[in-house]
Amino acid sequence: MRILDPILALALTACGVALDEGAAAQGRAGAAAPRVKDEAPVKPRYSKSGHDITPLPRPDVERLAKKLDPEAYAVTQSAATERPFCGALLDNHRDGTYACVVCGLPLFVSSHKFDSGTGWPSFFQPFDAAHVGEERDVSHGMTRTEIHCARCSAHLGHVFDDGPRPTGLRYCLNSASLRFFGREEELPAESRPVKSEVAYFAGGCFWGVEHWFQRGPGVIDAVSGYMQGRTDRPTYQQVCEHATGHAETVKVTFDPARISFERLLEAFFAMHDPTQLDRQGPDVGDQYRSGIWYTSDAQKAAAEKHVQKLAAERRYGARPIVTRIEAAKTFWPAEAYHQDFIERTGRACHVVDPWKPGAAAGR
Repeated sequence: MRILDPILALALTACGVALDEGAAAQGRAGAAAPRVKDEAPVKPRYSKSGHDITPLPRPDVERLAKKLDPEAYAVTQSAATERPFCGALLDNHRDGTYACVVCGLPLFVSSHKFDSGTGWPSFFQPFDAAHVGEERDVSHGMTRTEIHCARCSAHLGHVFDDGPRPTGLRYCLNSASLRFFGREEELPAESRPVKSEVAYFAGGCFWGVEHWFQRGPGVIDAVSGYMQGRTDRPTYQQVCEHATGHAETVKVTFDPARISFERLLEAFFAMHDPTQLDRQGPDVGDQYRSGIWYTSDAQKAAAEKHVQKLAAERRYGARPIVTRIEAAKTFWPAEAYHQDFIERTGRACHVVDPWKPGAAAGR
C-alpha cells in the first residue's frame, strides 16, 4: 500500500481520485519505490514489437514522475484509483495508441478498446503482451491482479477474466495512467520501436550461434535460417544434401544504441573457430562454413578490418582465417523446430559463450 503527502491526498480526493487506506504519511520521495529497485544494470530487454522494455533505474523513474500532474502521480506512483466514469479517456473513441503517461511505452490501442460499463477505460488485450506486467494484489480484502508498465513500473489498474472474446480479459485502466496519441499524430521517440539494424553470421550449426547471440546485451532477436544459396525457400533436408549451396545462418537484429556491429563481430569470432573450412567441430559440410554476410559498406569494412586485426595479432597462430565476407543475399528462415532449439531442448552445442569475460580473446 502506497502513501501520499496529506495535502496532496486532500486535493486529489476532491479531484475524483480514491486513495489507498492510510494515504497520509509518506511523501513523494518514497512513492515510486515498490517495484523500481536500486540494482546493478540489467540486460536490455526488447518486446516482439521492437520496443526497448528494459526496466528503468529508480532515479530515472523519479525524474519522469516529477513532471506528472498530481492525479497522474497519485495513480501511477501510489496506486490511487480514479472515481468511476470520471476519467478523461473513458469515452475517447478516436483511433490511436494509449501510452504510459510516465515513460511513453505503448500499452494499448483503440482497436482493442470496448465499453465494459464499469466506468473505466477497458481493453481486451495489450498493444504487446510484454509491455504490461502483472502481480498479485491482496489489498482491500480482495485478491486481484494488478497491472503495471513493464518499463517504468507505473501502476495502471487491474486485469479481470470477465472480458469479451477473443481473450476473455478486461484490462481496467485509469485514464490518468495513460497518454493518448491519435493515429494522425507522430509518436514521440520514447513511444517508437528502436531503430534496429540487422547482421548475418554463419558459424557452423545455427542452433548454438542463435542461442548465444540471443544473449547479447542489445540484441533484439536472433533467428536461424539459410543464406547465400542458389534456390528459393530451401528446406533443411535440401541444405544437408548440398543441393542448394546455402549456409546455416543466423539473422541478428540489434539495437546499435546499445551494442555495436564491432562487438557482434568480436562475439562471432569468439563463439566459433574461423580457421575450419566448411566445418565446425563434428559438423562437416559447406553448409557449416564460416561467413559474414554484410548489409552495408560499413559492415563490410568493419568485418574486413576485424579479420585483418585478428590475423595481424596471430590470434589463431599459423592457421589462416577462412571466414567468407560477402554481400547478403536473401535470408530464408529455417523450419520452426530449429528456432530456439537449445532453449527448448536443453541440448548442448559446440558454440561457446562469447559474452563471458575473456571470451573475445579468441579460442
